[in-house]
Amino acid sequence: MRAYPLGQINLPVMFRDRANFCTEIMTFDVVDFEGYYHAILGRPCYARFMAVPNYTYLKLKMLGLSDTITMGTTFPHAYTCNRENLEHATGLVNSVELKRLQEEVVSAMPDYHEPTTMSAFSLTEETKAMEIDPIDPTKMVRIGTKLPTK
Repeated sequence: MRAYPLGQINLPVMFRDRANFCTEIMTFDVVDFEGYYHAILGRPCYARFMAVPNYTYLKLKMLGLSDTITMGTTFPHAYTCNRENLEHATGLVNSVELKRLQEEVVSAMPDYHEPTTMSAFSLTEETKAMEIDPIDPTKMVRIGTKLPTK
């Protein structure tokens, strides 16, 4: 699925609190797309803040007014977010796929009152009747005679 930008907006972005912070004006693309994220910060944001992401430890470090600003999360929280995002994305893709399939498939109800033919189940020379139970000779099964020897 693709999302096309509706426009752009400039917003001040601040990391941390008043004692130690870093603020920049960032330009965001506005899109009409359902998702869990309110904003996605990528490489341009990292370059603007001179931030260093560490995906192994789930930390983001950047320079602040008085000290280094370190932001992070926990592995269970990151896993939960990724799982929810996967389920949301799968639901979105499936809803689009379902609409496409509904347009392509012609709905038809079989007529159960129409008599059926037994031509699909007719006997041929390639089948042989075998008894299943020697006590009850009415219990029979048909097997193929053209089976390989192995």
